[in-house]
Amino acid sequence: MKKKKPSEDELEELGVTSWGTWSKEKSTFDWSYGDTETFYVLEGEVEVEDPESGEKIEFGKGDLVQMNKGLSCKWNVKKPIRKHYTYDLDFGDIE
Repeated sequence: MKKKKPSEDELEELGVTSWGTWSKEKSTFDWSYGDTETFYVLEGEVEVEDPESGEKIEFGKGDLVQMNKGLSCKWNVKKPIRKHYTYDLDFGDIE
């Protein structure tokens, strides 16, 4: 689980606005990733926990986040989220 605050140039280079969109109301649910997902948060506030390691990540508007293939986690959507997302990008990992 990684996140960063990307610049406008980075967002444009990645083509974020051409990615799919997803939204979810305030809720808690379990999720697992069959592929690496990269997403850019348009609005909302979320905490995700990996119950195996205890690692937690919080993200919100303006964050670029990457979840690795094989991760099983618990999502806590504190404020409704809307995001652009894509899978297995060839630009590599978020630094």
